[in-house]
Amino acid sequence: MTVLDPKSFLVSIFNAAIAAAVPERTIRDHLPAKPKGRTIVIGAGKGSAQMAAAFEKVWDGPIEGLVVTRYGYGATCERIEIIEAAHPVPDAAGLEASRRLLAKVQGLTEDDLVVALISGGGSALLPSPAGGLTLADEIAVNEALLASGAPIAAMNTIRKHLSTIKGGRLAAAAWPARVVSLIVSDIPGDNPAMVASGPTVPDTGSRTDALASISAYGMKLPASVMAHINSPVADAPSPDDERFSRNEVHLIASAGVSLEAAAAEAKRQGVEAVILSDAIEGEAREVGGVHAAIAREVATRNRPFQKPVLILSGGETTVTLRAKGKGGRNSEFLLAFAIGINGVEGIHALAADTDGIDGSEDNAGAFADGSTVSRMRAAGVDAKAMLAGNNAWTAFNAVGDLFVPGPTGTNVNDLRAILIR
Repeated sequence: MTVLDPKSFLVSIFNAAIAAAVPERTIRDHLPAKPKGRTIVIGAGKGSAQMAAAFEKVWDGPIEGLVVTRYGYGATCERIEIIEAAHPVPDAAGLEASRRLLAKVQGLTEDDLVVALISGGGSALLPSPAGGLTLADEIAVNEALLASGAPIAAMNTIRKHLSTIKGGRLAAAAWPARVVSLIVSDIPGDNPAMVASGPTVPDTGSRTDALASISAYGMKLPASVMAHINSPVADAPSPDDERFSRNEVHLIASAGVSLEAAAAEAKRQGVEAVILSDAIEGEAREVGGVHAAIAREVATRNRPFQKPVLILSGGETTVTLRAKGKGGRNSEFLLAFAIGINGVEGIHALAADTDGIDGSEDNAGAFADGSTVSRMRAAGVDAKAMLAGNNAWTAFNAVGDLFVPGPTGTNVNDLRAILIR
């Protein structure tokens, strides 16, 4: 085994996972046939600007277009306009972006092509409240969803029934043009209709499903929102709608592909790797505890995997907000993991969001090992109290173990890498 510095090794694993999802590499393999008419590029998500820049490089015909991404996630494009808006809480810039995207696909013909560049984060970036709802209503819904602990699929089913752009409505507006969606998935299970709440990809999730999730997770939504979602006017287009009959959907990057690349990089460096799953969901602190139990078993009993080994997993956990601390799902996962491996030698871990941002701060995640909790205690921080207060960022910041790579230009969900020596 050649690993000398665990942190550097774990960063190299993260970088390998990101490289496998870089837009320029993946888009080239999924270019659509050129149309007789115009080519319009639209898009939304935390990786959409980099996807647009990549598309410009590999497309040798005339194009025009517009994509929206998160503030600070822009890229330089010559023919595709980049708009930045707020994430995870929508703002007026996102509202204007939605209006302009819908306008961009109006009046097209069957000879025209719409290329949709969609990545995770598009739900918040595309506020477009339906009926008599307002941006304030959509913000209230988004905040309730983020605090609920509901899985991303449930969130997006609710979102699409309150929107004029999600749930396939953007593609429907482009009819009769052909719509080709190139999607970077951040969804466990890689259902393309769930990424960014599917602005160009409809799914079968119904209002009944949305209402069931609202009830199951105890969400308190504005009365105007509940009135709308209880009305048939909220129904989203069905996948068998004629307006989707000529469309194509291509998944160009995903957690599974990135985890395979991470495993290959570990093996290149002389460390065997195992992938638990690319679709793990659940409460972040509980998933962290389970991963800690597996890591302890390997470290102390050499089972179910023989050390040295790198344990990898992906997917998207959730955080039920109990307090107003600083953090995100990866740092919360890792704080619970650190508590679970406290005092066990030979375990080193990184948990990070592949888009470069975990929660609302500037870190993608954090590092932890068997000494993390004791080092926090020495710095005056009680790890368990920080976890109880959803304050994982503060805990890891106190010991200098935040991971801050900056925006990566892609988004294939979370990466958890646990090295056991």
